[in-house]
Amino acid sequence: MKEPLHPSGLKISRISAGMWRLNEWGKSQRELHKFTEECISLGVTTFDHADIYGDYGCERIFGKLLKGQKSLREQIELVTKCGICLVSDRKPEHEVTHYNLSADYIVTSVNQSLVNLNTDYIDLLLIHRPSPLMNADDAAAGLSKVVESGKVRYIGVSNFTPEQFSLLQSRLDFPLVTNQVECSLLHTEPIFDGTFEQLQELRTNPMVWSPFGGGDLFTGAGSRVRRIQMELQRLSDKYDSGPDILALAWLLKHPVNPFPILGTGKLSRVKSAVKAYQAELDLQDWFKLLEASRGEPVP
Repeated sequence: MKEPLHPSGLKISRISAGMWRLNEWGKSQRELHKFTEECISLGVTTFDHADIYGDYGCERIFGKLLKGQKSLREQIELVTKCGICLVSDRKPEHEVTHYNLSADYIVTSVNQSLVNLNTDYIDLLLIHRPSPLMNADDAAAGLSKVVESGKVRYIGVSNFTPEQFSLLQSRLDFPLVTNQVECSLLHTEPIFDGTFEQLQELRTNPMVWSPFGGGDLFTGAGSRVRRIQMELQRLSDKYDSGPDILALAWLLKHPVNPFPILGTGKLSRVKSAVKAYQAELDLQDWFKLLEASRGEPVP
């Protein structure tokens, strides 16, 4: 299930395993190893991290696995992120949550992630969030340094507007290979704010986080959620597929070719998500779900 995320050559699995709640899963190293192997067997070979996940702890948990199971590294793609500085007991120097996209900070963060993950290289590094104080030249210098050193193979961003994406790209001699953004039936902004149009123009595919709205799509309350749930249920009967599969199929129909990230430690949910690639939504059904999300007919 690996496909190019960008024409530059980076291939990742169409679905990524998101590690932001790894510390909450309660898995032993043996259980984590089994889960990872089973994901790989399903074609889910990309594991999405960030330095801050789990109060700066999730990279270390996964790194312990890679240290004990060295053969896993060449079977997977590691994604991680940097730039957010959280207030934490582990970071006493952080007096306030802030962003740091300086060259020195980027290099330092990458070096620490390599140690945490017990690896010699990161397949894809993302700037986690844009900063209002981003100096594009300085950030680009740091990103270029980690690529030239071989510590990082590809660079992308996360949560950037089209303008922020273009600004940083203008300072780099290599392409930004993705913009990882939130998108779901509960968060349709990238479809309408120019994000997906820009990525289509650049032939760059987005990675999509929270494709189920953090679970609110199925367990949330309110009239909007109920409208979407009712439409998903109606279509479930038509397509003989679960609402979760159809919610992903709705995303996957977009021509920008999004790559969803699942934040689950349950293999059953991973198996279900893989089936979404077999559910081809009819054009009008796609718009029925959009209408349910918006609460009004498409103008």
